[in-house]
Amino acid sequence: MILTKLAFKSLLNRRASVVLTLFTIAVSVMLLLSIERVRVDAKSSFSNTISGTDLIVGARTGDIQLLLSSVFRIGHTNNGVSWQSYKYITSQRGVKWSIPISLGDSHKGQAVLGTTPDYFTHYRFAKKQHLSFSAGNPFSTIHGVVLGNEVATKLGYKLGDSIIISHGMGNTSFHHHNDNPFEVVGILNPTGTPVDKTLHIPLAAIDLIHGGNASHKHDEHDEHDEHDEHHNLTGHPKQITAFLMGFDSPLYTLQIRRNINQYKPEALLAIMPTVTLKDLWEMLAIVEKILLLFSFVVVLISLLGMLTTLLANLNQRRRELAILRSVGARPWQLFTLISMESLLTTFLGCVLGCALFYATLFLGADYLQSHAGISVNIAMLSRYELTLIGVIMAAGFIIGLIPATRAYFYSLSDGMSIKT
Repeated sequence: MILTKLAFKSLLNRRASVVLTLFTIAVSVMLLLSIERVRVDAKSSFSNTISGTDLIVGARTGDIQLLLSSVFRIGHTNNGVSWQSYKYITSQRGVKWSIPISLGDSHKGQAVLGTTPDYFTHYRFAKKQHLSFSAGNPFSTIHGVVLGNEVATKLGYKLGDSIIISHGMGNTSFHHHNDNPFEVVGILNPTGTPVDKTLHIPLAAIDLIHGGNASHKHDEHDEHDEHDEHHNLTGHPKQITAFLMGFDSPLYTLQIRRNINQYKPEALLAIMPTVTLKDLWEMLAIVEKILLLFSFVVVLISLLGMLTTLLANLNQRRRELAILRSVGARPWQLFTLISMESLLTTFLGCVLGCALFYATLFLGADYLQSHAGISVNIAMLSRYELTLIGVIMAAGFIIGLIPATRAYFYSLSDGMSIKT
């Protein structure tokens, strides 16, 4: 206990160099924990985006490109799928449900997705969770729009508001579809997926705003039965971006996937999202390892900086150590004193690093969610993160043994013979 107090007072006495060492350790710990948390949460966010979908079908590109463009709204595909092919494929035996999607328009930088009411029935995220509404209902007319939660929150929309869709993706658009405004009829609950940043409109509306011949008879929808209403919301588009499929049995999934990939009328690609996600993470594994290696190198450099500081200070403290010896301090007590100083410095650096880590999470969570689609979990340190802290503490202690060993072998006469 006495040695602990002495070590703490010794650090306070050399606070200028100690604060600098603390800061370098803290920054390295913050960097290591941040990279690890973002890595884990990025995997979780991507994996939770789509669930319960057996196949995604689009124009023949790369598997990962199709997944990113159709589900994550990252990038785009040059070609689409003809409506005839969509109808033929989804009419095959074993198909339980299908969701056509059409992308290419936006609203204030947020993606607009054309689809059918089946989207709200069959689309799943996380562990097969359904989409649910915080306000309103799915669109039932051609000018209805359902907003993702983040769109409504960020842009301040509520039910009944009017929205103008723009042509093209991104924040800049030179053509706005002013002649076809949409009315907000529903707002979804948060999902932590790209759905939150998406505006959903009827598939028929995509044709309508681009000058197609979609039906205008929705004002008279009371004359139609439910089948006709669903049909009018779908229309007859020439092509769609992609479509999602669910099957009665995994056997149908494999069979129809093979048939689609060998489809003669047009070049199509069918992917299994879970398999493609696994391929994506395998491809990014090397990037993960490089980032973790980089952060470990930063930690090592900060600990080596602490070692340099301790050794430099130790040379200046030889008289101090000699005086301690002269008043009865044993060599092992000097060894323990220097060891405790390095351990205290590492511990305080880790505590400060954890504080910086949580401050970074709080400040950067919204940015990562809005710009990268990564939902960061601001929770207690995981077992693995605590293990990383433990490894840093152990490394700091081991590095501290070097100056402690040198202090152990300093003799009383060597300390007293130093000239001033």
